[in-house]
Amino acid sequence: MNYIFKLFIVLLFCAYSILPAKAENIHFDNKIYDLKYSDISKLNNCIENEYFLSGESKDLWTSLIGIYYYPDVKNPLKYARDIDEKVESDNKCVLLKLVQNKKQDIAVISYLENVENNGRHFFIYNIYKYEKHPKTSGMMVLRYAKRYNFLTDEDIKNIGLEIRKINNDYMEKIIASPIPPVSGKILEK
Repeated sequence: MNYIFKLFIVLLFCAYSILPAKAENIHFDNKIYDLKYSDISKLNNCIENEYFLSGESKDLWTSLIGIYYYPDVKNPLKYARDIDEKVESDNKCVLLKLVQNKKQDIAVISYLENVENNGRHFFIYNIYKYEKHPKTSGMMVLRYAKRYNFLTDEDIKNIGLEIRKINNDYMEKIIASPIPPVSGKILEK
């Protein structure tokens, strides 16, 4: 009896550590991201949910998880190819990798973006996963982004080496991660 109880506790702990605790937070890469931004974009009718680490927000963050629902997008592979073309033609972005699974209608893209904001430069490392919504029409998107601040050429070199080292691993994590449903709760901005 004691063995079964211990086994139950271990299984409960494992399930809790792997699964999201509730809709307001997501566990990814041994970190907990809390839902801090939710809105409906008037531009493309997209429902946006963005999750940040504790103490971070849409204005100030180091990494984020985004869950987006595009009700009007029917073909995730075409959408990913269009994003690929935009990234390739943008001189502030570097495409790292595009992977498509045509049988499952899933695409994953990773790229590095050079951003300037208020005179400060930084890179944003982006990975997006695009797939059909499992129950309705439209497309679900899972995003992981990490922000890298830099001041010197040596900083840029080190960022490039780190991203080269982690890109395949992070893409595999995103591919394996199920996309949680979007929250219908609209949060204050």
